[in-house]
Amino acid sequence: MYGAGGSEIAARVAQILGWALFDNAVIEAVAERSGLTRAEVSARDERVPSMVERIATTLSLGTPESMPAIPEAPLLMTEERLVDITRRVIEEAVHQGPAVFVGRGAQCLLANRRDSLHVFCYASRAKLVEGAITRLGIAAKDADRVVTDMNRNREQYVRRHFNREWRDVTNYQLCVDTGWLGLDGAAALIVQLVRKELHVT
Repeated sequence: MYGAGGSEIAARVAQILGWALFDNAVIEAVAERSGLTRAEVSARDERVPSMVERIATTLSLGTPESMPAIPEAPLLMTEERLVDITRRVIEEAVHQGPAVFVGRGAQCLLANRRDSLHVFCYASRAKLVEGAITRLGIAAKDADRVVTDMNRNREQYVRRHFNREWRDVTNYQLCVDTGWLGLDGAAALIVQLVRKELHVT
């Protein structure tokens, strides 16, 4: 969940295990392959387009002459195309060796792999808002709204592209309350389970 510290925990886990980390690296790889800038990919990361954006994309693909002058790249690079590129980036990364992935539907894309551990990081509402302010730099007056919007976007992204419920515990082998365990405690628990269940030394 946004504000729960998943990216920071993933970085700790990757460092302890000596594994590759694919968080911002996924954004960079998708940007390189899509022709979009890193900022454009980041802005569209794990969110579904608005109704206006979907209509504009459909119209621009069908009858370009009917569209007003708007920046072309973000519209022509459809959401489905970006998800497909993301899927290929993750699949290729898996073949390169052990890795830690953050979000982007990895729990769905890699659901059938027996050599994976899927973790859902959550916290109480108060802790999510606190994390958004202290770790992610969100202004206090905006934090509650941003937490709501970001988590809704992630929920809709997983439902739209993978036909799964993002918060469904059956998508994960481990659900961690980071507000209770803390980031270091959560990372230590994950590393312990990886070593025990996946026989990693």
